[in-house]
Amino acid sequence: GRRPQARTLAAAGLALLAAVFAALNLDEVDVNWILGTWSTPLIVVIALSLVIGAALGYLVGRRAG
Repeated sequence: GRRPQARTLAAAGLALLAAVFAALNLDEVDVNWILGTWSTPLIVVIALSLVIGAALGYLVGRRAG
């Protein structure tokens, strides 16, 4: 049906939006990474947050389904 195609398009659109947002945020920021504080490009912080969020969403989705 059309439902999986719509989900794929929505996911691709969100991924593109996230990529553009991350690319526009190249400034260095201080991040407390449990083991210490380092100056890290904001794009790395955003990308890492997206990966962790996607992994948690996938795991929760598997448990619910």
